[in-house]
Amino acid sequence: MKQLISKLKGDKGIWSFVALLALFSFMPVFSASSNLAYLGHGTGNTLGYLVKHLGHIGCGFFIIYYIHKVPYHYFRSISKWLLPVVWVVLAITMIKGTVIGGANASRWLQIPFVGISFQPSAFASLVLFVFVARYLSKTRQEPIDFVESFKQLWIPVFITLMFILPSNFSTTALIFSMIIMLVFIGKYPLKYIGFIIGMGIFSLAFFVLVAKAFPDAFKNRVNTWESRIENFISDKPDEDDYQIEKAKIAIASGKIYGLGPGKSVQKNFLPQSSSDFIFAIIVEEYGLIGGLGVLSLYLLLLFRFVIASHKAKTIFGKLVVVGLGFPMIFQAMINMAVAVELLPVTGQTLPLISSGGTSIWMTCIALGIIIGVTKKDEEIEEELKIAAKREEALQKLIDAELASSEEVSIDYSIEDKTANPMDAVLNK
Repeated sequence: MKQLISKLKGDKGIWSFVALLALFSFMPVFSASSNLAYLGHGTGNTLGYLVKHLGHIGCGFFIIYYIHKVPYHYFRSISKWLLPVVWVVLAITMIKGTVIGGANASRWLQIPFVGISFQPSAFASLVLFVFVARYLSKTRQEPIDFVESFKQLWIPVFITLMFILPSNFSTTALIFSMIIMLVFIGKYPLKYIGFIIGMGIFSLAFFVLVAKAFPDAFKNRVNTWESRIENFISDKPDEDDYQIEKAKIAIASGKIYGLGPGKSVQKNFLPQSSSDFIFAIIVEEYGLIGGLGVLSLYLLLLFRFVIASHKAKTIFGKLVVVGLGFPMIFQAMINMAVAVELLPVTGQTLPLISSGGTSIWMTCIALGIIIGVTKKDEEIEEELKIAAKREEALQKLIDAELASSEEVSIDYSIEDKTANPMDAVLNK
């Protein structure tokens, strides 16, 4: 174990908090999967779901380990070439609109011959954040021209969001808000940011009008997220209210100390209890203490991201940590806010805790890149320390040589002074 830990480079705080969140996830997922087990094969045996989650977490840590070994500046150029590939995959996903388990799965794409479904929007967000960080780091020392920046930065951003919006409004809103935060930190001019926000709002309003005028043209999830917002504002009873009510009952039942691990009642009635609403199950079983503990782990992880960004030696490294780390924490906050009805139902999972392969793996890719940034900084610091030690040792060697040469010269001068003057005459 010590040898394995010694091979892990980078910020040990990030490694520790990620490991704690992943280890904690097994109990809630094992408990909350009973509903899926009854619906799936009628036995209630959740062992298969636990093994599946273990496989996802195990693969996730392998992803972190191998990604963090890759020099992070490689992703700078890769993001530019991956973006067109992302557009093709998103277009196929939007057109295909398959159904999995009787539910609309227009946000999912199934890999042929493998049988694995994944969410392309999660991968698209990673590529887009790195792409934005790349552009900002490239133009940091130059005055930004809005027309050129619109061509090179905002057109690719809006194209990507255009493919995600019809099927996943919450993810689109999260990505757009995080990009605005990233360009603000990257010192993009405020007047241009205001104009881009206005364009985003106008584009969303135009899309809603078109979707209402031609409902048959948008068969995916436009009506779903639109009705969720309307029902959240007007408090109309619907299916989402059922989920929220069950989540609030679970949270109220947990009180301070919770009912105990595996003793949740609402997991049998709450849809998506192992993914979208797993925080409600955590509070029901572990109480307010457990809920605050999970929240604290995410806040501590955010704190380590801030430190990692501050220590990064390059502008690209700083922006990559912010662009990949902060959305992870905000996604967790959104998931918790939905469970307590502070936000409408969004479908955002709890990173590293909710069950699901795509969300875990995409989170692990982001973590691998972030840890790679901190690993590079540690390597630079180690090289500087080694160089300083070598310089110090060389200086000591030089001082020793100088001291010995001075002693020799002093000996010669003493011998010259004590010599007999008649010797010099005889030598002549």
